[in-house]
Amino acid sequence: MIHILGNRSSLLNQYISELRDAGIQKDSLRFRRNMERLGEIFAYEISKTLRWEKREVVTSLGVASCEVLENQPVIATILRAGLPMHQGLLNAFDRAENAFISAYRKHRKNGRFDIQVEYVSSPGLDGKVLIISDPMLATGSSMILSYKELIQKGIPSHTHVVSILASNQGVDYVKKNMPTSNYTMWLGAVDDELTAKAYIVPGLGDAGDLAYGSKL
Repeated sequence: MIHILGNRSSLLNQYISELRDAGIQKDSLRFRRNMERLGEIFAYEISKTLRWEKREVVTSLGVASCEVLENQPVIATILRAGLPMHQGLLNAFDRAENAFISAYRKHRKNGRFDIQVEYVSSPGLDGKVLIISDPMLATGSSMILSYKELIQKGIPSHTHVVSILASNQGVDYVKKNMPTSNYTMWLGAVDDELTAKAYIVPGLGDAGDLAYGSKL
């Protein structure tokens, strides 16, 4: 199942418009904060699909019957661009376990590149809900490779794939190559074009550089 939240009018679209805006992008603090806000919105929407249980809570005046999560999810992100959105997800699921994947594009002389995964830090995932986020789903290769690395730590009961912007090509790649059918995609917006260097158009540029500064 694929949810494109930007298809409905909400504050999410305001934050995405600011992420795209080349003038506003010059303020890296605002760029990071908007990504964090989007993470919080995605978390809220995902929370509606999770399992809840009734629990009695003692107040200063009596006892209230409340709904609480049965189990906390595991939140995973692909470094470094995913960190602000990860923080937004964690702001909402504030007792969640966390996982981190170091993945990057290793460029070749012919202009092409391979995705390299160097490091994974994760708790056990057997039977848990996994939320894996990457702000840009361009080719989809990073997401699939990262997921395959994570499931070495156990098989989740369900996986939520979260991206702010995706390309049609990236969405199709994930649908064709995800090693499980037990997943849901949550996207802010989907753009039509992917350049020869695998940048989403109109997209917003390099999310990691805009959030944390350019790299060598």
